[in-house]
Amino acid sequence: MRIINMDHVAASPLLPQVVDAMMPFLTEKFGNPSSMHSLGEEVTETLDEARGKVAALINAKDHEIVFTSGGTESNNWALKGICQASRSRGNHLITSSVEHFSIMHAIKALEKQGVEVTRLPVDKYGIVDPDDVKRAITPRTVLVSVMHANNEIGSIQPIAEIGRIARELSIPFHTDAVATAGVIPVDVEALNADLLSLSANAFYGPLGSGALYVRKGVKIAPLLDGGIQEGGLRAGTENVLGIVGMSKAAEIAAVEMESRIAHLIPLRDRLIKEIPAAIEEVELVGHPTQRLPGNVSVVVRYVEGESMLLFLDMEGIKIASGSACISRSLKVSHVMLAMGIDAGTAQGSLLFTLGKDNADQDVDEVVRILPPVVQKLRDMSPLYKKTSKFKTIT
Repeated sequence: MRIINMDHVAASPLLPQVVDAMMPFLTEKFGNPSSMHSLGEEVTETLDEARGKVAALINAKDHEIVFTSGGTESNNWALKGICQASRSRGNHLITSSVEHFSIMHAIKALEKQGVEVTRLPVDKYGIVDPDDVKRAITPRTVLVSVMHANNEIGSIQPIAEIGRIARELSIPFHTDAVATAGVIPVDVEALNADLLSLSANAFYGPLGSGALYVRKGVKIAPLLDGGIQEGGLRAGTENVLGIVGMSKAAEIAAVEMESRIAHLIPLRDRLIKEIPAAIEEVELVGHPTQRLPGNVSVVVRYVEGESMLLFLDMEGIKIASGSACISRSLKVSHVMLAMGIDAGTAQGSLLFTLGKDNADQDVDEVVRILPPVVQKLRDMSPLYKKTSKFKTIT
């Protein structure tokens, strides 16, 4: 059976060049960058080179990149570190209602510590109104955090405008760019970002490797206590293997990004057009055009997303239902609920995230296999039978 991976939002395969770059650090280049001898110095030089490559991907300066274990750590650190460093100035944080769980749960922890939070609403496409950000700011606001693009529905936020509003009022602005960095152009200067989270697995790097961009001059408290690694901002021996892989993937992404986008958009648009044409009662979720190039998020009425996912898996098609972090929890997507989609409809969520190796024949297979899967499940659904009967009578 041929495997069709359309779940790149969860993880993307390592590029061969990335594997080659990492291999020496599994064998002869095993030094600790904190060591004073030559083995350590060699690895330190490698980390410096890697920092530059990741910085170049988002138009940052080398010293503004701090390596982390991934997007979750970067997001937690951005929120908790800024709030801790800004206690004397205020305790108010602004975010959106469609953030990743690593933002949502970090904020809940901060609320228990007395931080006041404003969660901004979104429109039917899952997009924040920058004017709402402006209205929510108070003299006690110490941070605005809005994700660049939603990993679940693909909608891209007006980050540059939100960042401009925050900057004019001298409020630090953080954006979770895990879904965008290495996928679409990300420029911290153009986005007016003071802090930005990114993760290697989004652009064919290793899982468990990420970074936080911290603009020079931004005061942030460390999340971890310990040694003086990463300029004293992130204690703990660096994951050299992961960092090397991440930097190589970033270097390749910068070169290939334009061609990857040009390859993905036609495939995405085919799925957006052909799935609803082949199956009734299917709706696209998220903005129709202002969305990630490889993201297709739909809801299929009267069928549970998890059931469709399992049937497709048996046919070799790997997708997700909702976000990667909730697909095993069987909970209704908070993102879709925030967009005004009712809980029953949201249960029928399917998420296709395409990658550079997907092709037209993969789309053909989805369009061939998905309709009978949906029909089989609908035939077992009392709700669908009742609705279909009602439609026939009227």
